[in-house]
Amino acid sequence: MKSYFRNLCVCFAVLLGVAVSVGSAVADDWPQWMGPDRDGVWKEKGILREIPESGLKQVWRSDLGSGYSGPSVSNGRVYVMDRKVTKPVGKKANQNFFRGIISGTERVVCLNEKDGTLIWDHEYNSQYQISYPSGPRVTPTVDDGRVYSLGAEGNLFCLDAKTGKVKWSRNLKRDYEVKTPLWGFAAHPLIHDGKVICLVGGRTTVVAFDKKNGKELWTSLKTREPGYCPPTLLNVGGRKQLIVWHPESVNGVDPKNGKHLWSENFRIKAGLTIALPRKYENNVFVSSFYNGPMMLSFEDGKQKPNVAWRGKGKNERHTDSLHSLMATPFIEGDHIYGVGSYGHLRCVNAKTGERVWETLEAATKGEPTRWGNAFIVNNHDRFFLFNEAGELIAAELSPEGFVEHGRTKLIEPDNADPRRSVVWSHPSFANGNIIVRNDREIIAYSLKVDDDS
Repeated sequence: MKSYFRNLCVCFAVLLGVAVSVGSAVADDWPQWMGPDRDGVWKEKGILREIPESGLKQVWRSDLGSGYSGPSVSNGRVYVMDRKVTKPVGKKANQNFFRGIISGTERVVCLNEKDGTLIWDHEYNSQYQISYPSGPRVTPTVDDGRVYSLGAEGNLFCLDAKTGKVKWSRNLKRDYEVKTPLWGFAAHPLIHDGKVICLVGGRTTVVAFDKKNGKELWTSLKTREPGYCPPTLLNVGGRKQLIVWHPESVNGVDPKNGKHLWSENFRIKAGLTIALPRKYENNVFVSSFYNGPMMLSFEDGKQKPNVAWRGKGKNERHTDSLHSLMATPFIEGDHIYGVGSYGHLRCVNAKTGERVWETLEAATKGEPTRWGNAFIVNNHDRFFLFNEAGELIAAELSPEGFVEHGRTKLIEPDNADPRRSVVWSHPSFANGNIIVRNDREIIAYSLKVDDDS
């Protein structure tokens, strides 16, 4: 009898331990772009509410090649992509619309989360013919012991997370006979219900692959170019929908079979659909650099949404609401917070589109800057903004305004693609740390209260 109870207690302890570890992994890791739930929310507790004047404690620093790919974190490992150029190129390669042939390789890199040491890397040839050719754009996604990566020229890989061994791969350009978008393949694939959902373009804008073997499961939509906006799942209109925003329209797709549900025309200049669509109540919000924002509203019993409001600004210079580029806006309560076309951090009324306030103090050096950027992540009552100058800012965002709670320089902006030095890769927030990268290195800093320096 004693043995029975002892064994029962052991089993209970093991089960409890498993439950705790799984819950911790979900809450604390950052296994994909924009976090565990792909929503820019960091749920971890015990995080600094103010950044001290002395800055943050550095945990580790490692060499890295160039690229825009942000890091992901899962099960004690950090995954990121970079590029090595094998053939020197001239100054034209740094011009905005240069599309000459540049030889080189891309890598998927796996580092130890504790000290940044290299565990493995997967390197392959990738000849670039894109503008802004510094490197891959997409953050690796870790799911069920696998790492999914997408290179700037359409190389899609499924790798073993422990060893880096290739499980399967696809070449989107070759397999679907499409041309690489001007700024490369940049839409982060979505892992859902056994599928890897990617934007491809042309006759098959969206493709779902079996996540275990890479077999095509379904295709959906047709458009001249796919844009750069990741497909996302939103529960709107009484059902879970795959929202696909490409340069011609915003679309609803059934994630089970790729069935087209609805479309709302929204032709975007230069194909710049980038920022992730956001849910507000029973609405879908999108925002673009040139064309500005649009709010789509679903009504009971109607499958297709109505346009609740659109921005009336003439262009990216003359705006009335929010003209996002790279940074995905954040919606809290009835207000939208995002970075506009010239680096203005703005607050917008979600019900009307009316601008409430704006400031240049977060994304830029206080001056209007074309494509000025800051990525926005929420942590309970604080927001962390990582701007293109390599600074991290802790702040409160509310309808009353922007309140800063300290800032510190984390990394040097060294990417010159936009004709000024910037860092344009999304950071990760995991297990008490922030991890950032530029074109030379990747660095981890502690944001834990206990490590307040």
